[in-house]
Amino acid sequence: MLSHYLNELDYQHIPSFLTKYLTCPSLLRLKHIGYFCGMDYASKDIYQFKEYISRYDHSLTVALLTYKLTKNKIMTLAGLFHDIATPCFSHVIDYMNGDYLSQESTEAYTEHILKADTYLKQCLAQDHIAIDDITQFKKYPIVDNERPKLCADRLDGIILTGSCWTKNLTNSDITNIIDDITIYQNEINQDEIGFKSLFIANQVLSVSEIINVYCHSKEDNYMMFLLAKITKYAIHKKYITYDELYIYDEQKLFTILKSIDDDELKSYLNIFENIKKTAIPNLENPKIKIRNINPLIQGKRIIN
Repeated sequence: MLSHYLNELDYQHIPSFLTKYLTCPSLLRLKHIGYFCGMDYASKDIYQFKEYISRYDHSLTVALLTYKLTKNKIMTLAGLFHDIATPCFSHVIDYMNGDYLSQESTEAYTEHILKADTYLKQCLAQDHIAIDDITQFKKYPIVDNERPKLCADRLDGIILTGSCWTKNLTNSDITNIIDDITIYQNEINQDEIGFKSLFIANQVLSVSEIINVYCHSKEDNYMMFLLAKITKYAIHKKYITYDELYIYDEQKLFTILKSIDDDELKSYLNIFENIKKTAIPNLENPKIKIRNINPLIQGKRIIN
């Protein structure tokens, strides 16, 4: 799936200016941070992902989507580094921080991490690009946009999740989506990604709605809160530090947690790894992020 998607984004002819950035140490760390929030290590009775997707993969596809649509170097780099502050277990840490709705609590580290990457700063100097141009990625609506508008980050999330988790997107579907997107001027004269055809727009909307159901299921809510509880417990007991979430890769961190001689922690981890779907309890009205989209089609909003 991912290889096909990359081919559709013309990865074989990746723009030459981008190549050197793909080996930045801060970015390479994301190869070992899973896209699905640590659930690669969870009970296989709850999650059966089609393949492993990393935050590095997501960062690369967002960058390539941005470049395909804009041919703008700075926007492309902003897309490449937009998730640089993702810790181990990704949005689970937002849950731990109480940020259930926007899930942006970890983004505060973006500027710090990028400015600490010496090699990245060398690359930017060679291209005469200011580091602040990529740390403030939210100023580029093609890369990141407020809901319910569409952007490269949001569309990529739908494609990756719809392909690997909900499994209601095929390779052919991905091809059709990539061929159908373009940039329009929206109601406030701002560039925004939209669709050329109603059929493709409706398909993406349908996939997005199914993803929303998965992300609001009692199973996913329970597992996200459980891993947040495990992580918070480990930090409280000083087995790990909050900062180490940005240093370790997920597999190493999970191995460390499993090696700790703490019966309560071992009990939590055993549940996380082995719980059956039938044993998942209902949580009491959890407030979870709504992943709604209302995209442009031929320059007009589907729902006014």
